Amino acid sequence: MTAGTVPGIAPRADIWGDRVKRLDLGRASGHREGVNGPAILDDLARRGLIHDSTDPDALAARLAEGPISVYCGFDPTADSLHIGHLVPLLLLRRFQDAGHRPIALAGGATGMVGDPSGRSEERNLLDDAALAHNVAAVADQLRAFLRFDGDGSAVLVDNREWTAGVGVLEFLRDVGKHVTIGTMLAKESVRSRLAGDQGLSFTEFSYMLLQANDFAELHERHGCQLQVGGSDQWGNITAGIDLIRRRLGAPAHGLTVPLVTRSDGAKFGKTANGTVWLDPARTLPYELHQYFMNVDDRDVERFLLQLTLLPVADIEAVMAEHAAGPEARVAQRRLADEVCTLVHGADETGRAVLAARGLFGSEPPTGDVLEALRGIVPETEVAAADLAGDESLVDALVASGLCSSRGDARRTIAGGGVAVNGHRQGPEAVRLSDDAIVDGRFVLLQKGKRSRHLLVVS
Repeated sequence: MTAGTVPGIAPRADIWGDRVKRLDLGRASGHREGVNGPAILDDLARRGLIHDSTDPDALAARLAEGPISVYCGFDPTADSLHIGHLVPLLLLRRFQDAGHRPIALAGGATGMVGDPSGRSEERNLLDDAALAHNVAAVADQLRAFLRFDGDGSAVLVDNREWTAGVGVLEFLRDVGKHVTIGTMLAKESVRSRLAGDQGLSFTEFSYMLLQANDFAELHERHGCQLQVGGSDQWGNITAGIDLIRRRLGAPAHGLTVPLVTRSDGAKFGKTANGTVWLDPARTLPYELHQYFMNVDDRDVERFLLQLTLLPVADIEAVMAEHAAGPEARVAQRRLADEVCTLVHGADETGRAVLAARGLFGSEPPTGDVLEALRGIVPETEVAAADLAGDESLVDALVASGLCSSRGDARRTIAGGGVAVNGHRQGPEAVRLSDDAIVDGRFVLLQKGKRSRHLLVVS
């Protein structure tokens, strides 16, 4: 993208360097900053959260005038957002905390088409029922991150509201005539797909016009003057700015954040088991917490800056403590706690911490710790009498399914491969100890390094 595509567009964000140097290091950037200045931009720059932007001086001047309405769209391609959406989601939250008005768009209309940005092949199209389900689920998640009452209350919209009843001829007349083919072909998302093996369908090619129209509609309906999104949305955002200028004769602004990457080359938000989702039914809060507990030291400071609402000064203090003893993983613990609390709440974060203590801690687990493991490790309900025999450990291993037979259980015990409540059993052990039932409710069995099973005493 060059500066000449839309008047006032500045490529990349190197121009924000001077603003970072002037930033007051003591500012508590995670809290409401007021609306009488561009402090929010300074904070975003400090966090490395500005990838591309329209004219910084013009945007800063507009923010200095007072509250602005800022929108970000989320297409419902699944019935949950994933942690890759956290940066733009929190970007809306940061603007709201700074006194501005966020507009979260669940793209029921654009979701029917599929955004080609950042993709090498066309998305599968959704039927009406699947799309409606996804829109409702994504809308619920958006509500959890933003405030919908009081000053600067957020607005939640679905672009089907202004798209569903529009005919193709009307759309071509009111939107298509304002955008040239040359402009659309110049967008990186289009050029990269045209150069690839899969090509680009007319359906996907039209996506840019739909998103540009969204910005124009929100400008007219809600006075929206700023669109934000991931860096792969830059072409779509500038198309909207250009449409507003041509059709409405009004100024508008755009800002993108970098896509989150991992320094080890692995895709952010992906594990051996798949995507890390925000929906706890898809990805357990414990699994989300563990994902961030295990991030690389090279990534942890950047993730603290970009994926949490901690003030920059607090993050600097965390990193100083982390540098004094990296083996304690202080920064990873804070990151995991902050992200898990943002997504699932403090109670689930506490449960995830307790569960990790039960799986990896060196201390004997308490009842609360083992309770936190429910739903995380497989469990079997047993009667207390079933754990009272002379070979109760053997019986427990068979009941749990960790061992296929009593003979298999004895061989596994003899080989030193069994632990009870974190304590490795001797090769002669065949009976559970008298204190094996923790809090009168639980026994945690382990076979080898990874296979665990919770017995719940009825």
